[in-house]
Amino acid sequence: MKTIFTRQFLVGIIFILTPFLSNAQNGLDSLIVEKYYISNAVDSATSVGKLPSNSVTYRIFIDMKQGYTFQMAYGNATHPLEIKTTTSFFNNEDRGATNPTFSKAQAKFNTVMLDTWLTAGAACVGNYGVLKSEDDGALTEVNADGILQNANPLAGIPLTQQDGMLAGTPGAFGTIGIDAEITVFDATSQLGNSFTTTNGAWYCLAGAVGPDTTNKLLIAQITTNGQLSFKLNIQLGTPTGGTEQYVAENPTGAEIQRNWLAFTSDPINIGVKEITKNNSTISVYPNPSNGFFTLDISGTNQALDNYYTVYNMLGTTLLEKKIYGGIENYKENIDLTSLTNGIYFLEVSCNGEKTTHKLVKN
Repeated sequence: MKTIFTRQFLVGIIFILTPFLSNAQNGLDSLIVEKYYISNAVDSATSVGKLPSNSVTYRIFIDMKQGYTFQMAYGNATHPLEIKTTTSFFNNEDRGATNPTFSKAQAKFNTVMLDTWLTAGAACVGNYGVLKSEDDGALTEVNADGILQNANPLAGIPLTQQDGMLAGTPGAFGTIGIDAEITVFDATSQLGNSFTTTNGAWYCLAGAVGPDTTNKLLIAQITTNGQLSFKLNIQLGTPTGGTEQYVAENPTGAEIQRNWLAFTSDPINIGVKEITKNNSTISVYPNPSNGFFTLDISGTNQALDNYYTVYNMLGTTLLEKKIYGGIENYKENIDLTSLTNGIYFLEVSCNGEKTTHKLVKN
């Protein structure tokens, strides 16, 4: 009876969030996976909860067009939702929870900041989770126990400089049909290695948006020392009051398939991976750097005019170069050592899609 009730309740929630299905407008631009932090032996020894050294904390963002809202990440019999690791998830046993209900002040103690959870934008109470490269650097919460100091360049900007939290009012987080499954992310360390649902969701009933007009929204943080993989199904609200549903595989009806909603981490440690709707994967690392950056792209198309442009805060173009397509993995070294320290922007046009990446030279 409980399963039947849950299924009916989930259908009811989807009905509430779905006034009508609109024509596909493709409001989901890309998926962004950020390597937020790489733990070291000092972090492991001081952690409240078992944290293996070299664990990686991943943050998963969806990049929506302006005016779109995140309504839910869901699983059903046709489209299971899965988050898995080959080892186990790290759960902090101090302030850890299945969604980030701790304050920013509480986040600075032991390894609370590395806890595993699901979210509708929040990284803690009263704070959005944002890419470290898009953090304003103000009010950075430096760990009070002398850990989380690892400045491994493979994880991008150190947490001691920018913590990826920005004050604001994120969307209200809710769940349906995953009460048992979500406990794998609760405050018991190394509790398990798989979150799967075929009849449940986490959601924001009013629809969640990012903290600025770029409309990037954090939906999960996962810490593990194993290989992370996931399959997501996402429902967005459109600016006209309709919905769009995106699935990793096996679309039906008006659903839009995005193969990159199925993701498996690779052994190449890169701070941020952005996957566009044309299945190009774009990474820039290390970031920040002393002026030498590596642009790494997979899935280029020789038939399209691919290029990158570097410009400054005033919008002045400093460098522009064609990207040669027809190569499965394209890698280019970008030398900005002649420029003064500061913030620059890299715009990449690949397979008809444009993405912009903030570069920090120090």
